[in-house]
Amino acid sequence: MKKIMFNDKFGLTQSVLDGRKTMTRRICKYDRPDESWDIVFPVFESKDYDSEGNLISPLYGAFGWKNKEGDFTGWNNPLYKVGEVVAIAQSYKDSGYDPDSLDRHPKDLSIRGLMKDSSGWNNKMFVKSYACKHHIKITNVKIERLQDISDEDCLKEGIVKQEVISDESPFLYAYDAFLDGDNKYFASRWFRSPKEAFAVLIDKVSGKGTWESNPFVFAYEFVLFD
Repeated sequence: MKKIMFNDKFGLTQSVLDGRKTMTRRICKYDRPDESWDIVFPVFESKDYDSEGNLISPLYGAFGWKNKEGDFTGWNNPLYKVGEVVAIAQSYKDSGYDPDSLDRHPKDLSIRGLMKDSSGWNNKMFVKSYACKHHIKITNVKIERLQDISDEDCLKEGIVKQEVISDESPFLYAYDAFLDGDNKYFASRWFRSPKEAFAVLIDKVSGKGTWESNPFVFAYEFVLFD
């Protein structure tokens, strides 16, 4: 089983577990030969659908590059497929494991063999997918430019809409960013639109300049599975 990571510093993992975040955008890793090449998408035939009309082609959500002469570089496929159940990466500590219990995962055994001494106790990168306690199920995949995100999708990405007293607008938007002293998430900044809030958030999560560079992204929609 695959696992997926969400940013903890900005509260995105918790947002998924709370059911507020139901989409995630991941930058497409591609090597465009040069500016003369255009992005292309697969054309599906009847064999690419099941008896109920559902698209089942392995190229669902894929894209490729082709130049004016028809030369083709191959397909770039999304990492996750529709219907796939994916583990949400969390450290053993955040997953609620007993710190003094024996580490039951041989590939992550410490010298003492206790959960609290495991490399995955505080670092979710070392936790295997089968040890994760929560999962999402992918319900849709699409590819688009990052700046083409809709206001509706911004809210699905975890942007929070809250009504505030304002002479300029009946509401502003906020995103979860930091923990307060009681380990509760709070809105650190306010914005006039969900897209403005998402633009700042994606730059913090994926690196400064990400929004401005407007890369192609795989947009995964999902539901909390357990």
